[in-house]
Amino acid sequence: MDRFKEMQIFQAVAEEQNFASAARKLGMSAPSVTRAVAALEQRLGTLLLARTTRSVHVTESGQRYVEDCRRILAELDEAEESAGGVHAQARGLLTVTAPVLFGELFVTPVMVDYLANHPAVQIKALLVDRVVNMLDEGIDVAVRIGDLPDGNLNCIRVGEVRRVVCASPGYLARHGRPSHPSELEAASVVMSASSSLLTEWEFSGPQGRIQVIPQPRLVVTANQAAINAAKLGWGITRVLSYQIAEAVQSGALELLLEDFELEPLPIHVVHQGGRRIPAKVREFVDFCVAQLAADRALQGKENG
Repeated sequence: MDRFKEMQIFQAVAEEQNFASAARKLGMSAPSVTRAVAALEQRLGTLLLARTTRSVHVTESGQRYVEDCRRILAELDEAEESAGGVHAQARGLLTVTAPVLFGELFVTPVMVDYLANHPAVQIKALLVDRVVNMLDEGIDVAVRIGDLPDGNLNCIRVGEVRRVVCASPGYLARHGRPSHPSELEAASVVMSASSSLLTEWEFSGPQGRIQVIPQPRLVVTANQAAINAAKLGWGITRVLSYQIAEAVQSGALELLLEDFELEPLPIHVVHQGGRRIPAKVREFVDFCVAQLAADRALQGKENG
C-alpha cells in the first residue's frame, strides 16, 4: 500500500479512536483499515495503537507518528496546491474549532455560507469550551476569545466581547439593583462553570481591581443554562456580552454594574503558519474575518 495512504488511514484511526468510524470517514471497509494499520505497525516494528475489546488508544510512539503524519500530509497538500498555481481551488477537509455558544451563534453561519460557495470543501467543527491544541488535534482554524499565549500561530483580531453581569427585570424588582460588586456576595447567583473567563468574578473600580467571591446556589456546566435561569428570574449571572445581546435588546435581561466592567476580551481568528497556506484555509480565514468583523454584536459597547 502507498505510504501516504497508510498515513491517512492511521491518522483517521488515531483521531477517531475507532476503526469502524475511521473506515466510514475514509469510505473503506473496517477490515481493510484494520489490516492496513497492522501492516504499518509490522513494517515500523512498533505498536502505534493499544487495542482492547472496547477502545483504541494511541501509544506514545503512535502519538509521535501521528504528529509526523499530519505535518507530512499537510506539506503534501501544500505542494499539490502550489503546483496548481495561486488560484488553486479550495478543496479537502477543513477542521475548525470555536467555543460552544459562540460557535453556534456566529461561526456556524460563517461555515454554512462558506460551504455554499466552496463545493469541494468539507468542514469538521469542534465546538468546545476549552483551548484546543491546534497541532495535536489537527485543527486548521480556531476562533478564540481572550488573550492569546505566545506561539507560532497567525492571528487576526476581529472584535471584542465584554464580561457582563445581568438579571431579569423581575428579579431586580424583588431584590433591588446592586450598585457595587461587593453586593453580589449576598445575592442569588447562578454560575456557569464551563469557562474560566466566567468563574472568577473580577471587576475594576477607581481603586483598582475588585475580587468578588459569590456563593452560587446554582452551578451549571453550560452558559445557556445560566442565562435561562437568569431570564426566569432566579438570580444574577455573569456571561459574555454576545451571549445575551438579544435578551438585553428584548428586555428579558438587564445589564448591571457596567461602570465596574473589566476591559473587553479580544476575539481572534487563528491559523497555523507555514510556507504555503492551503487555499481552503486561506479562503476560509479571509471569509471568516470579514464576516465576524462586520458583526456589530462583536464590536465594543455595541455588543451588550
